[in-house]
Amino acid sequence: MYVAVKGGERAILNSYRMLDDYRRGDREVPELELDQIREQMPLAVSRVMAEGSLYDPQLAALALKQAAGDVIEAVFLLRAYRTTLSRYGYTQPIDTGRMRLRRRISSTFKDVPGGQILGPTYDYTQRLLDFSLLAQREADALPPGEEALDSAMPRVTDLLAQDDLIDAEPVPEGDPEPFDLTRQPLDFPASRAARLQNLARADEGFLLLMGYSTQRGYGNTHPFAAEIRYGALEVEMHIEELGFAVTVGEIEVTECQMVSQFAGNAEEGPKFTRGYGLTFGYGERKSMSMALVDRALKAGELGERADSPANDHEFVLYHSDNVEASGFVQHLKLPHYVDFQANLELLRRMRAERAAPEAAHNELMDEAVSP
Repeated sequence: MYVAVKGGERAILNSYRMLDDYRRGDREVPELELDQIREQMPLAVSRVMAEGSLYDPQLAALALKQAAGDVIEAVFLLRAYRTTLSRYGYTQPIDTGRMRLRRRISSTFKDVPGGQILGPTYDYTQRLLDFSLLAQREADALPPGEEALDSAMPRVTDLLAQDDLIDAEPVPEGDPEPFDLTRQPLDFPASRAARLQNLARADEGFLLLMGYSTQRGYGNTHPFAAEIRYGALEVEMHIEELGFAVTVGEIEVTECQMVSQFAGNAEEGPKFTRGYGLTFGYGERKSMSMALVDRALKAGELGERADSPANDHEFVLYHSDNVEASGFVQHLKLPHYVDFQANLELLRRMRAERAAPEAAHNELMDEAVSP
């Protein structure tokens, strides 16, 4: 058990003031406004919302400002605030096939219904510093009507499913209420619903490395990005008093479906299997990594070898949360005086006990050789 020792109140208050001063920086520079963070740092805002499990761009921007740009600290702030909110009910399942798309690509088919939509992406940039931004260059505005595509487009995996070339994902018998990670403790073996919820708010860097490990070193399959979608969706909630669902808001999400080869078994023939990733906002790297890890966690269920780190449910799910991981690492900054002194005393006693026989032996040798 670790017991925190309170410092002097005056020192703590001074630390608060110093933190405020550090966060504010040079007073000659205008202070960042939340609108600027929300509108001009959308990728950071998206990550904080995803890992903080709360879709609210304004609060995510506030958390980033308060955390001085520290994404994990901002996630911690948003996650903590989320626990204070009341829950009024559950929304209807979202249908990503109805997404108002801003980006949609597939690396499995050159020509897909609806076409490849590049949208906003760094994929085709040269990764050179744009020094024109130092001169506050204003970006060109999009012509009206070119920001989003309203037409729904069929999923690439649905095309594969028509020919029975990909594993089916039917609704479980009886359509049971899904696992709720925010109200139920994670247990093993974890259902896929629990795994996906865990991965949805997992640290992007951790998932990226786990996904990378499935391709290099431990990997034995080559995944394909069947489809990546980014766009906006309406969220609906069924109101019992009204007897029908009403739209309560709109969110942006990024969805990725990866497909990997599966050799088949006694029950079913060879086909593709899928990994799934869905995240708040524009988080393409996160959703792709999530899909890779989701597929890796299904290895045992498919009868494949499950001896790599990304196949280990407990290792992945217990260590993917950056709030928990950060807290456990940073608790080392708390006072550990008693623990350390106990270890120090033990070490000194062990060295003394080790030195005693040597000293006695040396004394005997000295007596043996003396005249």
